[in-house]
Amino acid sequence: MCRWTPSVAHLYPELAFGSIPAEASVSRLPLPNAASLCLACLTLLIVTAGPVTGACTPGFGHEPLQVLASGMNCSWTLERHTRSYNHLEGDVRLRRLYSANKFFLSIDKTGKVDGTRRKNYADSLMEIRSVSVGVVAIKSVSTGLYLAMSKKGSLFGSVKYNPSCKFKERIEENGYNTYASLRWKHGGRQMFVSLNGRGKPRRGHKARRRHPSTHFLPMLPS
Repeated sequence: MCRWTPSVAHLYPELAFGSIPAEASVSRLPLPNAASLCLACLTLLIVTAGPVTGACTPGFGHEPLQVLASGMNCSWTLERHTRSYNHLEGDVRLRRLYSANKFFLSIDKTGKVDGTRRKNYADSLMEIRSVSVGVVAIKSVSTGLYLAMSKKGSLFGSVKYNPSCKFKERIEENGYNTYASLRWKHGGRQMFVSLNGRGKPRRGHKARRRHPSTHFLPMLPS
């Protein structure tokens, strides 16, 4: 609760000029009413709390009150924060998944999943589509096949999109991404998309989150 203590001279200018003896009149001065106090508190909150509750688009250089007076549109901090997420449903990215073992994940027209060192290999260009928050579907642009994982943890290319094509995408502490099957687990453990040191896919149950073979960098196509 803010405390407002206006000066006598400010509320009653005649006292400042000596027209009424201050000693005789101060005791009879009425206290500010509740409306005045609320107005003062509201004004103070608007001026001081602008950067906390909402902020204008950077670069305008206007104070909150000036913006309101001029009719400019402000973008709330919460709204900008929500829009900054890249994994919201419907988000689509074209990427090449480059593993920590230095292979690009690829899906050929027969449905075979493999790793290649060829940077611009057509079958390695993937469309990564967010199907829900933190869950993606990965499809080869050239073959149109979806990356899928079987119940036994084997990777393959699926003609049709189905629950086996959903992967939980997570950014690890080292900056790489991991992709774990949303549908299948092995003994309660997550099964990950993984390429070994020869670029061959590993069974999901043999991979662990901290293994370099499960770490991928989504690289922009060149």
